[in-house]
Amino acid sequence: MKEFKPVKEGKVREIYDIGDNLIMVATDRISAFDVILKNKITKKGTVLTQMSKFWFDYTKDFVPNHMVSVDVKDMPEFFQNENFDGNSMLCKKLEMLPIECIVRGYITGSGWASYKENGTVCGIKLPEGLKESEKLPEPIFTPSTKAEIGDHDENIDFDTCVKVLEKAYPGRGEELATKIRDYTIGLYNKCSEYALTRGIIIADTKFEFGLDENGEVLIADEMLTPDSSRFWPLEGYEAGKGQPSFDKQFVRDWLKANPDSDYNLPSDVIDKTIEKYKEAYKLLSGKEIQ
Repeated sequence: MKEFKPVKEGKVREIYDIGDNLIMVATDRISAFDVILKNKITKKGTVLTQMSKFWFDYTKDFVPNHMVSVDVKDMPEFFQNENFDGNSMLCKKLEMLPIECIVRGYITGSGWASYKENGTVCGIKLPEGLKESEKLPEPIFTPSTKAEIGDHDENIDFDTCVKVLEKAYPGRGEELATKIRDYTIGLYNKCSEYALTRGIIIADTKFEFGLDENGEVLIADEMLTPDSSRFWPLEGYEAGKGQPSFDKQFVRDWLKANPDSDYNLPSDVIDKTIEKYKEAYKLLSGKEIQ
């Protein structure tokens, strides 16, 4: 049996190159504030992979994606065991665009902090009088650059997004920036409307896109997971305050309240975190994570 080693390791994911395709493995690691925590969240990687699969299937007619299969039987023998079963995705190879595509439908987090300071979010002027967690008049595209592990992503405006892509792909900057902005807003609208019917508000999320061998734009990496999105319960939602969440905001809040934790979570926080991830998956997909 041929053994494989990751060719790239992110905060949560490991990438394996198997020749024509890649295998993306979502580990049980969890990160917050750009730091990998000392604990693992059992089955978290499975939730992330299966959630992404659900959304890739749901949106494939709107935007093509990089997913080939999540069945380990379609992967080399090395991956056909419990360490990879459920948390691995066979993907097309893409040239990833150097932009994090963030879309905000509600004002919260760093966006709320910025709005309170000067009435803008990432340079976009918003109406006066918005309350914390309020739905925005329309979703806004607030891209950022991609940082290396340990560094922080940098928020940029649309014009800078065009310049970054023009530098990487001369002659295509405006076209690519416009396409990923429109895809980002369109995906958010389609998926957030569906999520509302399942009792979940998607407050914001981020997408990543890449180019295939023909230069076409595909959505890649993860999609609308509790790691990349803010999920709030629709029941009990009320603007004017912070919201309970199904995502890792729960972990962020605990870390903020416990600044001396050294990024070490207690067992009850670990248990509640995976419960929230599993509950979000069940509400959205109608299926259980085993």
